[in-house]
Amino acid sequence: MLRIGLTGGIGAGKSTVARELERLGAVVIDADAVAREVVAPGTPGLAAVVAEFGEDVLTPDGALNRPALGRIVFSDPGARARLEALTHPRIAAETARRTAELPAGSVIVHDVPLLVENRLAGNYDLVVVVGADEEVRLVRLIRDRGMAREDALARIRAQADDDDRRAVADVWLDNSGTTEDLLAQVRELWEERVTPLREAGA
Repeated sequence: MLRIGLTGGIGAGKSTVARELERLGAVVIDADAVAREVVAPGTPGLAAVVAEFGEDVLTPDGALNRPALGRIVFSDPGARARLEALTHPRIAAETARRTAELPAGSVIVHDVPLLVENRLAGNYDLVVVVGADEEVRLVRLIRDRGMAREDALARIRAQADDDDRRAVADVWLDNSGTTEDLLAQVRELWEERVTPLREAGA
């Protein structure tokens, strides 16, 4: 079983890389998707978040109001740490459960936004980082996600910087250009790094 840690700052293009790796044959476990599941309506995770941050982080129908929670935690490192203490153990447990169900020989890609911040690089056979200039990422977040510039900048600045990411990267994928440029890098990664490691039984 080959474990790949995939990370990159918000707006860098991690999802595009994950989709291409999945197309090439990897099993992708998306930490963001798992994070949403562990705080879905009716879960102990959501109850814990509401107990910590109050009813204002709920929508009228009882789901987590992610923008409202984001405004709290991305402007306050202490609040973010409290949220992570509630959610990260649940995310880790669910990720471990899914991994244990996969057959031997699988290529598993853990799509983990906070891989660097949470010092998880040592858990993987290969760490792949998707990078893009800050201004490029800002434009994408404003254009594609409808975020205000201030909110987008707060999200970017709340994460690790590129120097920290480069320090743990086995492979750096530059996504400051076109999507096709990025996909070509992913295919090269698969052929030159992933396939040999899988064949060697990493």
